[in-house]
Amino acid sequence: MSSGIHIDLLFLCAYIFPMRVHVFQHVPFEGLGSIESWLNSHRYSITTTRFFAGDQIPDIGEIDFLIVLGGSMSANDETTCPWLIGEKRLVGEMVQMKKPVLGICLGAQIIAAALGARIFRNSEKEIGWFPISSFAGNASRPDLFRFAKETLVFHWHGETFDLPEGAVHLAASTVCTNQAFQAGSNVLGLQFHLEMTPESAARLMLHCKDEIMPGRFIQSEKEMISISAGQYSSANKIMENVLDFLTRRS
Repeated sequence: MSSGIHIDLLFLCAYIFPMRVHVFQHVPFEGLGSIESWLNSHRYSITTTRFFAGDQIPDIGEIDFLIVLGGSMSANDETTCPWLIGEKRLVGEMVQMKKPVLGICLGAQIIAAALGARIFRNSEKEIGWFPISSFAGNASRPDLFRFAKETLVFHWHGETFDLPEGAVHLAASTVCTNQAFQAGSNVLGLQFHLEMTPESAARLMLHCKDEIMPGRFIQSEKEMISISAGQYSSANKIMENVLDFLTRRS
């Protein structure tokens, strides 16, 4: 079979059997952001469990790639948000089956909890655009996702997590040690928001404005709004690299 025919068959399979991406959405004002356009451009099938609307979790056999979004609740709130129990169970099963999983902010904490790690209040809230730093020791490992030495990213969190057993620490910030981790070759947990767009950031500021108060690592609404569109685009490009990395074997 020639290489041209082989590539054509791959494209045909992508049309007939699109990768099934499922999204766990915890609040209506935190969506996929820039991820949605990447999924659409790669012709992936997208389904969503909206926990805030009472949606049920699908069978794991219906999911090829799981994206766990952020939210205003804690990963520990199983009493007030009982669906967290089933959510963590499915996340753990996805990891065991070596299916790709991406967790963002609360989503990263849920992955960490599903893998047995502790979730707890960080020393300070981190809200706004602050840099993360990667670890030079990871640069020689081709199996790991690599961030730049320093990257400016958008944060909105008050809790953090212990690094899950066996996971690799990828990034830290000044006030929060565990900003990103990788578990195996198929799981990434990101405490920050690379998917954020000016529109989705505005929704977050609207619905969570009570959290914007004086703090060493809390920017004002004016400071957050003043960030250039180019900075969002740079973060979105890194998210594309993350998605490429997680789906490279799919």
